Amino acid sequence: MPASEPIPKEAVLVVNAHSRKGRVLFRRATFRLREAGIRLISAHAIRKPRDLIPTVKAAVRGGAPMVIVGGGDGSLSSAVDELVDRDCVFALLPLGTANSFARTLGIPLDLDGAVRTIATGRRRRVDLGIIDGDYYANSAAIGLSPLIAATVPHNLKRWLGRVGYLAWALRCLIKFRPFRLTVEVDGESHSLIALEVRIANGAFHGGVEVVEGAEVDSGEIVVQAVTGSDKKRLIHNWFSILARPSARSETVQDFRGCRMRIITEPPLPISIDGELLGRTPATIEVAERAIEVVVPA
Repeated sequence: MPASEPIPKEAVLVVNAHSRKGRVLFRRATFRLREAGIRLISAHAIRKPRDLIPTVKAAVRGGAPMVIVGGGDGSLSSAVDELVDRDCVFALLPLGTANSFARTLGIPLDLDGAVRTIATGRRRRVDLGIIDGDYYANSAAIGLSPLIAATVPHNLKRWLGRVGYLAWALRCLIKFRPFRLTVEVDGESHSLIALEVRIANGAFHGGVEVVEGAEVDSGEIVVQAVTGSDKKRLIHNWFSILARPSARSETVQDFRGCRMRIITEPPLPISIDGELLGRTPATIEVAERAIEVVVPA
């Protein structure tokens, strides 16, 4: 579709009522969207996570011109598969903890600002990442992040947000071990010892800008490895991300391409937009201009 086409004024709303803010904000979202001139064909507050994908799929196949998904990065990432190469616009309400995909797209994190974007913004074609055939929206990780995602108490993340998440991360760091990473790209193989790997379609990870220069419409994926075996390097990298962005290049090595193969010793789980959905070895690809999203004008 041409970028100049207006945003549809009819949509199906799907909100993950298990996300950090979803249950509280569902009714307010329906009211604000209608107030902003968006006619809701239907509105769904999803209480069981397994119902989110079938609900989005039914909306797209039913001919909805736009699907609005409210939730965290995991909810948004699981929904994008259903919109690839479909004549349906994807809009989002960032209701999670980190909201990395919304930050990457420049979408306001407050409900009123996100609704205003849907009502007055513009369309933008963006890339998606693919890990072993599974589409994802923003970022994936190998190393400490999957360990945190697999063990963090749900209530800690829900009530303390990023502060609680960081505290749990430091706890997990104590028992974490470095690993050997091999990246195969453009016919070359690169092997190194790594502490963490970020697979980025966008610059934000965990709610902060982590991978500088990663863009959602660049036609390439960035694989960033925090190198070395001393866990102090990972702490230094985290500190530089939060306090001294100019220093983060001292601890990382970046690989860029449209298709890569990633191997780790030992095999490790992959956290995809906050959910444990993959495992190494894995093939990483980019799907160029795969979906059309609503972004601020």
